[in-house]
Amino acid sequence: MNDRETLQIPVIVNQILSETLAAGFQMASEPLTGSLLRTLTASKPSGYFLEIGTGTGIGTAWLLDGMDNHSKLITVENDRLVAAIAQKHLGQDSRVSFCLEDAAILIKRLLEQQQRFDLIFADTWIGKYTHLEETLSLLKPGSFYVIDDMLPQANWMEGHESNVNLLIENLENRQDLILTGGNALVARAFLRQFSGSGNPSARLSRYSTLVLTKLNWASGIVIATKK
Repeated sequence: MNDRETLQIPVIVNQILSETLAAGFQMASEPLTGSLLRTLTASKPSGYFLEIGTGTGIGTAWLLDGMDNHSKLITVENDRLVAAIAQKHLGQDSRVSFCLEDAAILIKRLLEQQQRFDLIFADTWIGKYTHLEETLSLLKPGSFYVIDDMLPQANWMEGHESNVNLLIENLENRQDLILTGGNALVARAFLRQFSGSGNPSARLSRYSTLVLTKLNWASGIVIATKK
């Protein structure tokens, strides 16, 4: 089996890629990752999706390619120059909303609005290495949290591998509480209630766990869901 055969790369991805290379942007999603994202969004009819880190819109285009006409995508980027490439090629698609701002500000606002998503693709520092708790709180039960670039990359800063290892360890060992109709503040209040009286995570485990799959494939993928 050759996983790079018949990928059916969307035409618009190749168009965006040309401008991406010309702009010198080196952090775009690669085709295998894009193909996975397309499959996951296709599994959620009328889905509500969040992409943290639009970049030039290559990952965005793959997400959109799997979405049906009733699905919606919010994507956020703080770099005006690269975001302009994405909006040039994808801005006419009514299913996607572009946010040009700090992702941390958007995440805070989404939590305040008690919004929840069927899939979150965290493709930048925020949502992975910072603001992880807040980002996971935006997941619906049974939804997907997807991160990439977990295998060594040419553009990694020195020492970044330790950040990756700590992130994966955190995801593997956490217990998450799902409260229908609740929010992250309620969950934290629950934790405070049991602090100092045994192991709160043991009590939480009977409610839900974060189910994780690590893929030594593409750029290194981690997929997680709450059950």
